[in-house]
Amino acid sequence: MTNTIQILDSIAAIFSYPGDDYSDRVARCKSLLAETKFERDDIRTTALEGLDRFHASTNGLSVAELEELYTRTFDINPVSSLEVGWHLHGETYERGAFLVTMRDVLRRCAVEESTELPDHLTHVLMAVGRMEEDEAQDFVSARLLKAIDKMLEGFSGKENPYEHVLTATRQILAEMCSHSREALNG
Repeated sequence: MTNTIQILDSIAAIFSYPGDDYSDRVARCKSLLAETKFERDDIRTTALEGLDRFHASTNGLSVAELEELYTRTFDINPVSSLEVGWHLHGETYERGAFLVTMRDVLRRCAVEESTELPDHLTHVLMAVGRMEEDEAQDFVSARLLKAIDKMLEGFSGKENPYEHVLTATRQILAEMCSHSREALNG
């Protein structure tokens, strides 16, 4: 049966820079979600609908077009960047401290850093999946959901397909906080 690590890793893969395997990443995430039992079945249904909308919007795009969409969405526009610490702290000393903390968390959780900063959503999602349940729930409720809410504000009215994935991610994380992670582990 699926588990939290697999689900959060598969969502992180969608928020990673696109490549030739991008459609496979989306399909894997959808498959994992379809197999997962949630406390509330509507969470799975809504998350899958969001991923279906994202997939329908991006499935016909070439890798170059996906790369352009990704760059335009996350790299050029700071209000929708994937750096969690930036959304929580802006360009302040606290963000620097958060980056140091996240680097330590990544090491402790055995999450290998990529070229992205330690507070990049891909790293954070993978770390949350590997944290102890109480730590993960505290981190998600105190920090990650707030950052994702700010990211979603940046998507408001823009008709960007990544909004669907971000909304689904928020729903899954909120469910994880409101119930034991056992609900996601089958």
